[in-house]
Amino acid sequence: MSTTEMDTRTLDELCINTIRTLSMDAVQKANSGHPGTPMALAPLAYVLYTRIMRHNPSNDDWPDRDRFVLSAGHASMLLYSMLYLTGYPLTLEDIENFRKVGSPTAGHPERKYTPGIDATTGPLGQGLSMAVGLALAERMLAARFNEPGHEVVDHYTFTVASDGDMQEGVGSEASSFAGHVGLGHLIAFYDDNKIQLAGPVDETMDEDVAARYEAYGWHVQNLGEDLELDSIERATRAAMEVEDRPSLIVLRTHIGYGSPKQDSYKAHGSPLGEEAIRETKEFYGWDPDAHFAVPEEALAHFRECCDRGRQLEEEWNERFAAYREAHPDRATDFEAIFAGRMPEGWDADVPRFEAGGDEIATRKASGKAIQWAAKAVPHLVGGAADLAPSTNTDIEDAGDVQRGSYEGRNLRFGVREHGMGAIVNGLTLHGFRGYGSTFLIFSDYMRGAIRLSALMKLPSIWIFTHDSIGLGEDGPTHQPIEQLVGLRAVPRLNVIRPADANETALGWRFALRQTEAPSVFALSRQNLPVLDPGTVPDDAIERGAYVLREGSSPEPDLILMATGSEVAICVAAAERLEGEGVATRLVSMPCVDRFAQQDATYRDRVLPPSCRARVSVEAASPLGWDRWVGDEGEAIGMETFGESGPYKDVYEHFGFTPERVAERGRALVERLRRR
Repeated sequence: MSTTEMDTRTLDELCINTIRTLSMDAVQKANSGHPGTPMALAPLAYVLYTRIMRHNPSNDDWPDRDRFVLSAGHASMLLYSMLYLTGYPLTLEDIENFRKVGSPTAGHPERKYTPGIDATTGPLGQGLSMAVGLALAERMLAARFNEPGHEVVDHYTFTVASDGDMQEGVGSEASSFAGHVGLGHLIAFYDDNKIQLAGPVDETMDEDVAARYEAYGWHVQNLGEDLELDSIERATRAAMEVEDRPSLIVLRTHIGYGSPKQDSYKAHGSPLGEEAIRETKEFYGWDPDAHFAVPEEALAHFRECCDRGRQLEEEWNERFAAYREAHPDRATDFEAIFAGRMPEGWDADVPRFEAGGDEIATRKASGKAIQWAAKAVPHLVGGAADLAPSTNTDIEDAGDVQRGSYEGRNLRFGVREHGMGAIVNGLTLHGFRGYGSTFLIFSDYMRGAIRLSALMKLPSIWIFTHDSIGLGEDGPTHQPIEQLVGLRAVPRLNVIRPADANETALGWRFALRQTEAPSVFALSRQNLPVLDPGTVPDDAIERGAYVLREGSSPEPDLILMATGSEVAICVAAAERLEGEGVATRLVSMPCVDRFAQQDATYRDRVLPPSCRARVSVEAASPLGWDRWVGDEGEAIGMETFGESGPYKDVYEHFGFTPERVAERGRALVERLRRR
């Protein structure tokens, strides 16, 4: 039977069941995965991709396309099925290779590895929260570029959230923020299926989620069990008409729909089993012996998205051509953002600070560098988790982003560190250079978002101040100890702990030069001496470490190495040791991650293997420093939590003074000489 001969309702059902059976078969073949939610949500995905969303399967980077984020990332087969069926460059073989090494159909959706995926999801709550950032970016871009008669930014962000997404705190933080700023182009679907991995939802949660979102300031519709396609479409289009607040549409679905395991947690995170799949296919009117079956009529109908998508993009291209003619400079700026291009010459004239004047905390030096960067990079935006006066992260004279006013560049995230992290990732996914800031100790609250920025190869920027026991009186609850080593352990994440204002400014240039890696700044609360800019090489951050002060002999007796505020301590210690006849080389290591990536020749030039007497100094956990000090060296660090008191007293209490460092370095040299 041809598509034209087939009854529309029958064709819709055939398409929906194709999504379901592909999902079941892929999970069964992989012998792992989550079949139940794709089976339940197939009607929603079908409506979104074939009736609602503006998308072009032949160009998943079209700037004004609608974005889709599957926050319930465990239901990845729902997304993979839709991408294949609607014509994205994904094959049926890719579907059959679900969860296999090297396949674009990984266990959870991964951006950049699979065409058509707007965000990497899986850790629950992150996708919903990144969708907030994507929707915020859309409104901010519209405020910057749209002109009367020339609306080049006008799209929606759709996201699907599960019970687990609603339980995670990050989702609550971001949803509260979204309601506050009134993100009218954000539409979330809550899959209220009453089941999660280990059992019924009512064992863990009985709140009224719809009422909670109304309290956040969202527009809420509850469809109950009405999953008729026209009902879903009507509700979605009604949400799209709401301009002044985000929308939540609640759907009461049935996990594992049609299977013997329907409405059971056994349909959530395990294959259904061959016999259950046979019964389910019979329920759908499907051939129980057919595996990965895609009826021609269904595929032809899905692939209508291809022509429709190309037409939608062509219409937008015509509008953009008219915009370019009317506003050529702004059109160029718009294209640069989406291409990831920085303004020409943006990284010239990096701020330099002269030695010998006033000391300056690296958090304040970072604030000055931000002003330089903001002038050079107009799409740099960001904010802090209610700490901007302390983290020095406001862009001067740039305005705040608030409800109905999205032209500004400063974001007021409130005390929502994790939500901030995910929203910044969403902004960066959409082309902005986004940053978020808090104290280093509170980076723990947002580790999930930081990790995802590295996994997604996003150049998000994380600014963490009050980076050590040097913050002083606030005491051990606020003094980070283990955070630096934990962040350094994240692959592809560059952790920059600058020694002074000049290393800080170079760190900002480095961070903004990144295209596929996030950067962390760990900045001091206390003032620090400014190093002679002539001693800080231009590639100090790129190289990760350099010789700041050469000893009195080209063959040093001792190497001191340090990061951040402890470099100044080592400068004084080295002078003391040199006065005692100990040839001491001082190495500043502002980015240990980058130093580890250098070739052996450079690393040996900075840390010559012939010098076994090595001492590292960092007011944090010493874990990891053994790589650089070697088996015979020493790592001076923090083995306990800190103490409350003036920072100089705290440093002295824990032995971070020039005298103590010199003493331990001298003792090490003498001990090795006796061997």
